[in-house]
This record gives sequence, C-alpha cells and structure tokens, in this order.
Amino acid sequence: MRIGLDGIPLTKLKTGVGHYTFELARALALGTPSDDFQLVSPSPYRLTSRVGEQDAPPNLHFVHAQVSAAGKHWWTIGLPSYIRRNPLALFHGTNYDVPLLGGCPTVLTIHDLVTHVHPETVQTRSVRRARYRLPIMARRATMIITATRAVQLEICQRLKVKPEKVVVVNDAPRSRFRPLPPGQTIETTKRLGIDNDFLLFVGTIEPRKNLLTLIRAFEDVLKQTDLRPQLVIAGQEGWLTDELFDYVKGRDFGDRLRWTGYVSDEDLCALYSSCRAFIYPSIYEGFGLPPLEAMACGAPVISSRIPSISEVLGDAAHLVSPSDVEELSQGIIELWENSAERRRLSEAGLARAAEFSWERTARQTREVYEAALARTTKSA
Repeated sequence: MRIGLDGIPLTKLKTGVGHYTFELARALALGTPSDDFQLVSPSPYRLTSRVGEQDAPPNLHFVHAQVSAAGKHWWTIGLPSYIRRNPLALFHGTNYDVPLLGGCPTVLTIHDLVTHVHPETVQTRSVRRARYRLPIMARRATMIITATRAVQLEICQRLKVKPEKVVVVNDAPRSRFRPLPPGQTIETTKRLGIDNDFLLFVGTIEPRKNLLTLIRAFEDVLKQTDLRPQLVIAGQEGWLTDELFDYVKGRDFGDRLRWTGYVSDEDLCALYSSCRAFIYPSIYEGFGLPPLEAMACGAPVISSRIPSISEVLGDAAHLVSPSDVEELSQGIIELWENSAERRRLSEAGLARAAEFSWERTARQTREVYEAALARTTKSA
C-alpha cells in the first residue's frame, strides 16, 4: 500500500510541524516495512531535510513533485493531479490541509485552533485564511487527528465536526532528546555565550508564547532578589514582535538576557540538559512539545496552567497562570533556590516524557488510517 504525507513542512527550517511530519513518517515506515510512504511537496526540500533521508528507512521517500503553472494551486489542482498519476491508498495532510478534489481517503492533522481561540496572537491574513479554509478542510477530510483532548473538543465545537471523526493521537519527544552530562554541553554553552546557571525558553518568538510575561517576571526576579540568573531565549523570530522588542529595548538587562536565534537539535539537547530550569509560559498550545522535550533531557519545567499543557505534562511540571507575572516570578525564585524541588521535577519529568514515543504515535496513526479506509469502503 502506498501512503502519501504532506512534505511541505520539510521545505523550510523545521519547527514543531516539520518535526512532527518527519518523525511520524519515519516511525510509520519503520513500523510497516511492507508499505510505501511518500513525503510529497511541490517545492524542493531543504538540505537539512534531505540529510534526514540518511535516517529514513528504504520505504520512505522524499518526492519533489514537478508542477505546471496551474499545478501551483497545490491543494485544488497540483496534488489531485499527482495522485491521479501516482495512485495513493491514502493521503495524510500533516499541516491543516488535504487535497480538495477526489482520488483517495484523507486524514487531516489539526495541531491547534489558535486562529479561532486566540486570533489576536496571529497575523490578520493568517486568521482570515484559516477561518475560511480550515472548516472546508475539516469537512473534506475522511478522519481528523489532533494531539490532545483539549483541542479535540475545540474542533468539535468550533468547526462543527462530529466527535467520532476526530481522534486524539499524542505527539512525542524525539529520541535524540536525552540527558547529557556536563562534559557534552559545555562547548555549546560557551560558544553561545551562556552562563553555567541559566533559565531557558525554546520556541518561535510570537505573541502566544507569552514572552513579554516571562521577561517581566524575569525582570522582577532581578529587581526583588540578589539572584543573577541568565535567561536564554532560543528560537527564530516569528511575527507581531514589536511590543516585545520595544519593551526589552527600554530596559537594561545587559548580559542577563541572551537571544540565540534558531539552534540545531544538537545544541538544543545541550541547552535542555544544562539549564537550571525550563520556562514555557505559553497562553495557548495544541500539545506543547518543547516542555516535554526539556523533560526528556532532565530539565525541571515551569509551564502554563492551560488545558493542553496540563493534559500533557500532568503533575510533572510546576504550572502557573500565564497571565500572572508575580506567580511566574515567584515560581522561578522558588525553583532556582530549591535544589530538592528541581531534582523532584527532573525525575518526574523524565518519567512523564518516557510515557510518549513516536512508535506509539505511529501505531495509533495507522489505526486512524485503517478507520479512514474502512469509512471510504463503507460509503462507496
């Protein structure tokens, strides 16, 4: 059986959706070697994605589909045309889109509904596009996957989708994220200009990550105590960042605030493994993979008390209100000064992260594929 997956998230720097797409495709191919899996994209893959082919099993293929001028309308013309020429048993849209015309059953992954729940944190054109397209895609898809029960409920309520069509399949931390000893992290921290003791945030710099609240809480720590931690923010710049950067420009953090930009997975593992605490105060998430990957590296985690994060992290993290600067600053101070609590959270986080795996994600995803195929056969 030949199954296609959306390869477009692998044509740019990999962030959450790109990692999801590749790790899922790889685990699916490893789990069912008798089937053929294609990552299909109308655009060429980035070199870093193609390097990933070295880790891919022989039944996983990167397909750059050449398209005509009309075929650049990928979801309405290009991809349906490709499927007609190269029949697929099923296509999995891993990033909110599926082909709008016939050809095969489809599974759609909806990672979150931030454009519907917190539109103020997203660019206006993205909100307009999602609010128009996503209901169409949800109706068109044979089955829908999302990563948490919290988002499953939002999909059913806001997109008017029947609950039996939406299946929860958790994401997972990548296997490369594991605790590293200090000797294997010091080169990274020195090269990036990071202190021995530091707080860490990882993610795209955009409003819903709530970095303004984090920086205000960090400022309170510096003002109200004798502590001198360094806050490291790792991630590429996203959108609607003016308010955040204007606030930072008006303060003198000196070398206590460090921006690294996008970092490699190798550097990220070193940062997760060596930080004194990982802080993730996001106001909205579909799953919240960075804190789980930090846990997999042994980092004690402070994160937001929001439905999806609470569902994923359980009691293995210190949860705070994302809107309460004082609660976050007090949480940082208490964790910074309490080595026993850091050790407890580290151990609890390692155990919690171990409950998730891409093998399980792939197995459950394959069950959704089988349900989609059965639905199509039944309705034929």
